[in-house]
Amino acid sequence: MSATRVAWFHCFSGIAGDMALGALIDAGADVDEVRTILDGLDLPGWALDVEPVLRNGIGGTKAHVLQEPTNVVRTASHIAALLDDADLPDRVRRRAHAVFDALAVAEGRLHRQPPEQVHFHEVGAIDAIVDVVGTCAALEVLGIDEVACSPVANGLGTIRAAHGVLPNPAPAVVELLRGAPTVGLDVPVELTTPTGAAIVAALAGEWGPIPDMTIQSAGFGAGTRELDGRPNLVQVVVGDRTETLERGQPVTLLEVNVDDVTGEVLAHAVAALLDAGAHDAWVSPILMKKGRPAHKVSALADPALDAQVAQVMRDETGSFGVRAARLERWPSARSTEVVDLDGDPVRVKVGPGRAKAEFDDAAAIARRTGRPVRDVISHAEAEHHHAHDHPHPHPHPPGPEDTPPA
Repeated sequence: MSATRVAWFHCFSGIAGDMALGALIDAGADVDEVRTILDGLDLPGWALDVEPVLRNGIGGTKAHVLQEPTNVVRTASHIAALLDDADLPDRVRRRAHAVFDALAVAEGRLHRQPPEQVHFHEVGAIDAIVDVVGTCAALEVLGIDEVACSPVANGLGTIRAAHGVLPNPAPAVVELLRGAPTVGLDVPVELTTPTGAAIVAALAGEWGPIPDMTIQSAGFGAGTRELDGRPNLVQVVVGDRTETLERGQPVTLLEVNVDDVTGEVLAHAVAALLDAGAHDAWVSPILMKKGRPAHKVSALADPALDAQVAQVMRDETGSFGVRAARLERWPSARSTEVVDLDGDPVRVKVGPGRAKAEFDDAAAIARRTGRPVRDVISHAEAEHHHAHDHPHPHPHPPGPEDTPPA
């Protein structure tokens, strides 16, 4: 069994680059190992420090990137070259490229220019580069194979950036999170920054609630400011999910209770449901309120056929409504073979350790010949077993003519 390690970011108060890095360190990524990977960048004049903090009573890690003042504005192509020339593990380099590529495409759309010509202001600063590459390094230290993410929270109002006053969430954040689930909060603060949005937009392979996993660790990364009534944190949960765990085939169970339908109508309803594409259909006796005897009509259907199977169920039973539930099933692999039974073809369904004659074929032969249907079924299944036990039977006992010449 091969385990896949996943990191799920819970962005209930948004996400920023330093918050993502702090959360991964809080979840167990060794900060010295992260620094060692970051040393592969040809980027002097920075230092990474971490601090345990409390945000609304919840403990987390605040990542601080200390840097020398500079007025350098880097383009997307400059950062791409920086990553290409760096001595980084391959997966760290690829993930960092993906984050900055996502930023360049988003900014290029907004400013109507090719991505490689985009000028990064805040995002091109040393602290943002360290946040992005440091986050990718921390993912590597933790051995993360996949990244997942919850819906991303955003505030409202306006924010101040290099281009002046911008709406909150920033246009780049909106562009980066196109197609991703988001949550709007009545908080006049920038909860999600372009760097944080780019990290999850570029690296998350799935969105939604926490994935099925065996949890190994968890951590919180802290933002800078205190929020009123809300912890300014992003959570990361790290765990293993097993790729060999088999997910079943999704099916819908459709049901209706009826107490005013005859047996003949029920039998016809089952046949009609199967004709409508249901995998299976059946009737069960039940007791309804006030002790009334009744029947429950049930059908299993592919989710794509829900509507038409439900309509047949309503039409054939006269019910005013149908209920449904989502299930999974694990059907065994099967094939259909045909055996010859005294000149009549009979289909046989074949699965692991089982061969079953098709009842309709056997019943047709029984009606025409007067033989009991059980005998026809038994004979057909015996013929199938015989054909597979003796795939090349001799038509007669071997004789001298069967002996090869010396």
